[in-house]
Amino acid sequence: MKRRPDNPDKPKRSAYDKALGLLARREHSRRELKTKLRQGGYEGEETRAAIDRLGEQHYQDDERFAEVLVRSRAAQGYGPQRIRAELKTHAVPDERIRQLLDAADVDWEASALDQLRRRYGGKGVSDPAERARRAQFLLRRGFAAATVRRATHAEVDDAADPID
Repeated sequence: MKRRPDNPDKPKRSAYDKALGLLARREHSRRELKTKLRQGGYEGEETRAAIDRLGEQHYQDDERFAEVLVRSRAAQGYGPQRIRAELKTHAVPDERIRQLLDAADVDWEASALDQLRRRYGGKGVSDPAERARRAQFLLRRGFAAATVRRATHAEVDDAADPID
């Protein structure tokens, strides 16, 4: 049994135990687990064997990870481009990303409008500079340019409507 360098009296956990502990907190992709285990000082073969074993036991599943990530990021108000970029960092194929985003059944325009309301309140704006700031905010959150254009102009249009 290996000893930990920071505490020689305490044995080092196996790669499997370390990965299982990470998965107990939240879903992780295979790539993410591999990176975290390597950073923790675990060797390649031990890491691969641990991740394979976790997959066989259905504790780690890249498909489930991707579905959870799409749902959670959409619920947090991120747009499809930001979610797509994050999925790519976890080695999810492009075709699968398209399927996941389509299956998410999110009204991206409503989500963008909700983010504007949460960030800037319910009041509209007609100042072009302020509208550009709001558009940049939505673009940084990963919304498509067409969605941002509709959302920022819809906000202006709503502000121009008389209050009943």
